[in-house]
Order: sequence, then C-alpha cells, then structure tokens
Amino acid sequence: MEKRKTVAVGMSGGVDSSVAALLLKEQGYDVIGLYMVNWEEEGENGCCTAEADYEDVKRVCNKIGIPYYTVNFAKEYADRVFSYFLKEYEAGRTPNPDVLCNREIKFGPFRDYALALGADFIATGHYCGIRHENGRHFLLKAVDENKDQTYFLNQVTQPQFENVLFPLGGICKPQVREIAEKYGLSTAAKKDSTGICFIGERNFRNFLRNYLPAKPGKMMT
Repeated sequence: MEKRKTVAVGMSGGVDSSVAALLLKEQGYDVIGLYMVNWEEEGENGCCTAEADYEDVKRVCNKIGIPYYTVNFAKEYADRVFSYFLKEYEAGRTPNPDVLCNREIKFGPFRDYALALGADFIATGHYCGIRHENGRHFLLKAVDENKDQTYFLNQVTQPQFENVLFPLGGICKPQVREIAEKYGLSTAAKKDSTGICFIGERNFRNFLRNYLPAKPGKMMT
C-alpha cells in the first residue's frame, strides 16, 4: 500500500488556515499544523495576539485530529522583512511587508522547516490556485475574486512554489465559514485579521515614531 502523503499547513489561528487543514485531512493527507511566531512584541503596550492565536490553533487541530507545533521565525522576520520595511519608509516609499514575508519567511524558512519534518507538501490558507506542470508552477486567480491573494505571492520564486498546495483556491469565503461551522471549528466566526500584523490596532504614525524619529526639514512645494 502506498504511504499517505504528509502536508504541513501554516496555521494562523484564523478560519482560512483552519479550513485548509480540515479539507486536506478530508482528502486523505496526513496533516501537520505549524504555527509561526514572526513577531515578538516588547513592552507593556504590545499588541501581539500570538498566544491567543496559538490557543485557537490548538483547539482546531485537536478538533480535527492532527498534530501541531509552533516554530519561531522572529529573528528571520526582523532581519529580512521588518528592517526592509523601515528602510523603505525612511526613503519615502510605502512597502508591503506581507508580500516580502511570503517570499522570505512562509516560503523560505517555514518551507524548509516543514520539509525537514518530513512533509511532502506545504499548504497555506491563501485564496489562490496553483498548477504544477512540466517542472513549472503557475499561480492561478482564486474563484473568490473579492478575496484573491495572488498579488501577495507575486515575489515568491519558482523553486519555492514546488510542493505547494492552496486548498482554498476554488472556494468562496462564505463557504469557508460554512464548512468551519459545520465541523464545529472554534474559528468559524473569528474576525478576519486586517492591517499589518506587527502593528495591529495601534496608531500607525505613533508606531513608526518608535523606530523612525521625525526629522526637521524644509517644506518643498
């Protein structure tokens, strides 16, 4: 009998990655849940929701019957994503850290870690599709145009897309929530995350001042 393939799913504690893991389990894969810590907040004014999100990951994984682990990529994130984010703002440009995070973290160290665990594939809850053909990997627009996330994956390289699955590419968001509710997942009604993960609900300008103090200069017209 052929050995079942193993998929490591990047779990965020949200409904999308929860349902992605569930669907892969239903398709007959051995599924592993991996929760990534990419930001470690310092100080009492921190807003990081990592602990609460990990509790949601544990509840979902226990519900669908899969093992789960947590892995810390905070240093890699600071070096490869956050430092770039600050440099771009300092230069007067507006970066998108989520795009860089996908290339430098989720499909970099996370992918390597998952494969080292013995996974045959990695998967995320992104709304997009992928086609593997003759050694090439083609990113496909999601069925749910309102949620399509192909833009956020535009810098991921061809080798990084090898062995990648996107279970939600053919499903609309309302259906994802219906599936989560049907199977009794605790994340079924959880609010979608918005904004930049390391800023959360804080004032963006005040956050930047902690790292990029305002400098006086001439007013140009």
